[in-house]
Amino acid sequence: MPGLLLSLLPLSTLAQRVLLRESVAEDTVRATFGPNRAYYNHAYLSYGFVAGASREGAQLRYGRSAEVQLGVRNKWRLTRQVALGLDARYARPVYQLAQNAQKVVPNPRLHRREYLALPQVQTEGFLRLNFGRRGNAIGRYVDVLGWGGWVISSVHHYADGATAGARRVQTAERGLTYVNRWTYGAGTRLGSGRYALVGRYRFSDVFRPADQARYPELPRWVLGLELSWL
Repeated sequence: MPGLLLSLLPLSTLAQRVLLRESVAEDTVRATFGPNRAYYNHAYLSYGFVAGASREGAQLRYGRSAEVQLGVRNKWRLTRQVALGLDARYARPVYQLAQNAQKVVPNPRLHRREYLALPQVQTEGFLRLNFGRRGNAIGRYVDVLGWGGWVISSVHHYADGATAGARRVQTAERGLTYVNRWTYGAGTRLGSGRYALVGRYRFSDVFRPADQARYPELPRWVLGLELSWL
């Protein structure tokens, strides 16, 4: 019997060592990664409406002019109340153009439906101020945002009514030479858990300097709602 116990002792010791090693690794992950830990990342979806006054010649159809975003957010906690973050995302702003006699963007011709779409890739840095009790959760917060991006595609799309050979005619002009490629701006976000209200203001101009004399600038605000996958 004593010999049997001695033969089992090394196996018992080995099993204890393996369990201890696995527990330390799991504890380390739990201590550093999480919604309110040292580091966290998650995906999100945002939808916002273009807002702000339209200029004559570039009036929009509000409610249909909007921007959708899909991205990944990285967040690093500095203190209990302060965090820094960096987003990478795809954004697609669409400006639905009103059809009236004053229209000049991108030309005076009237159509049944017409819009400019400017898909782009963006990065956005933010400073987060947390408030209230939250435990290991996102909780309530306010973000100050600064973003920039590159317009990867530009499309002028318009549709007209029936013709002799078709019920409807749709045309898409791509690679617009009068559109700026770089875009940037700032904003703020007010959130609670997975939901947030977002407002962004674009400092950059949609149209290139050489074309700004004939093309009135489009509205710069986007106001919307953000949903995070936590």
